[in-house]
Amino acid sequence: MKKILVTGASGFIGKALLRRLIKESWFIRGSVRNLEKIKIEKDIEYISTGDITPETDWKEALEKIDCIIHCAAKVHEINKEKDLISYNLVNAKSTKNLAEQAAKQGVRRFIFLSSIKVNGENTGENYEKKIFTNKDMPNPQDAYSISKFEAEKALWEIALKKGLEVVIVRLPLVYGYGVKGNLERLKNLIYSGIPLPLKLVNNKRSLIGIDNLIEALICCIKHPNAKNKTFLISDDDDVSTSQLIKHMAMVNGRSVRLFSFPISLLKLFGHVLGKKSEIDRLTESLQLDSKYIQQTINWKPAVSVTEGIRRMYIEK
Repeated sequence: MKKILVTGASGFIGKALLRRLIKESWFIRGSVRNLEKIKIEKDIEYISTGDITPETDWKEALEKIDCIIHCAAKVHEINKEKDLISYNLVNAKSTKNLAEQAAKQGVRRFIFLSSIKVNGENTGENYEKKIFTNKDMPNPQDAYSISKFEAEKALWEIALKKGLEVVIVRLPLVYGYGVKGNLERLKNLIYSGIPLPLKLVNNKRSLIGIDNLIEALICCIKHPNAKNKTFLISDDDDVSTSQLIKHMAMVNGRSVRLFSFPISLLKLFGHVLGKKSEIDRLTESLQLDSKYIQQTINWKPAVSVTEGIRRMYIEK
């Protein structure tokens, strides 16, 4: 029987992953910051590790563990993009500390949730890359993506020296029930009925629904070919921002009003108002090729974007 440790077990991805892992009849341990602030799931052993730092002692959490899925991270925050020190402490140095202790205690496989932002910020006709692939040279451009890339490099060093099997999964925007951040703000805008100046936006964004992601991670645990690979993952059905908004409104029985507004002016206002990054994410393209993970571990996204968005509004 496999024994799995999930870090960040109280987070958006961590909670969904734990619920799915129970069905595999494996031993599941979830690492959380504070046991008093979580809803305890049956058949899961929880352990409190406090705030994750480069000095965290993982000995108890790692006892008899075969595989780690490292979900815990300092997540991307638009208004804190230059805070490299704190991102690096949590996402890079703390990940290295965990992996080093895991290798010492005989953990076989370490699955790390990274970000497509390690490849770069944008794709499309106006950029060097039309679509990101697993063969691209990394090009992280902000504190968050740099910290993720530093973590990846540390993991490969440990894999080489200690024999730890490493699996890197670079994620685009993940959506599903309980999602926070940009999608939560977009949901609130749709609820408000405020007209949105996005009718002319014809970009393409790769997304990954939480259910598709979880099934891919299960494959990464099981499949021998996942060993020492870097995967890019998506629903394989890229959408524009306006299409995403229409999907979200439709499945929730809402009408949405989009009106035409010059994208150049939208970007100018974003720059003036200190919202450049947010506007860029709404208007620019970011596409990735997920064929490599599909071919390597025999995984395909089973849930469509439309169905995945519908599930955003349904608690399991």
